[in-house]
Amino acid sequence: MDYLELNIKIKPLRPFNEIIVAQLAEAGFESFVDTDEGVLAYGQVNETSVEKALKETMLGEERDDVAFQFESKIIEHQNWNAVWESDFEPVYVEEYVSILAPFHSKDLAKGMIVEIQPQMSFGTGHHQTTWMMSKALFELPTMPKRVLDMGTGTGVLAIIAEKLGAEEILAIDIEDWSVENTIENAERNQCKNIVGLHGDIDLIDGRVFDLILANINKNVLKTHMQSYSKTLVSGGTLLLSGFFNSDVDEIVQYASQFQLRMVETYLKDNWAAIKLVKQ
Repeated sequence: MDYLELNIKIKPLRPFNEIIVAQLAEAGFESFVDTDEGVLAYGQVNETSVEKALKETMLGEERDDVAFQFESKIIEHQNWNAVWESDFEPVYVEEYVSILAPFHSKDLAKGMIVEIQPQMSFGTGHHQTTWMMSKALFELPTMPKRVLDMGTGTGVLAIIAEKLGAEEILAIDIEDWSVENTIENAERNQCKNIVGLHGDIDLIDGRVFDLILANINKNVLKTHMQSYSKTLVSGGTLLLSGFFNSDVDEIVQYASQFQLRMVETYLKDNWAAIKLVKQ
């Protein structure tokens, strides 16, 4: 499958780089790489287009507070890994974990090592939301036994959870290639407790979790909230990200009607992650 690449230059860079990523994600783009001048965005050619990006994001708006320049090109499927290798730098989540690609030297590592071959999946740790979710996992008092990683992407959060002691991990994604990537990355990291499933929120019906991880956009999180609460044990933890700091109050208030109480907030470059506990 071929992919569309948008190379977007933004002035001023912040906070508009985070905003355009969120808008492009809602428009169907799946993977993002921050650059010094803006962002690279990738999406399936048959589901995303330049026209859609212009129609559904601020790229198509005339604004006085920000200027955009962008170029687009088609990347053939077989060239994708070469594109990632040219842009994928090691990710360090403080001293907790190093997220590396297979071509990175382990000499660069700090703390736990997670090796990821990203392919087309979101979740390498480069994005602020994945970084915060990774940090939050390390700062849990103990790692719960039964974990759901909803919207797993590369499987990086599921892998960290197992390495921290989780015994049963269900990793779900609506993209079949993300599930394949998660399974491959789990094997790459010698993980034995991760089960990858292709599908949506209905796959968790009838299951029980001690910890739920969901790094998805705000609207999807709200749609899933009742299901998260229903399948989470009393006293269980829900870690959410994929939204801006300005969205925190809205999500916390919405979650409260499902017996979910916010106990901690993480912030990074205008993005947020929150830790909630089921009452």
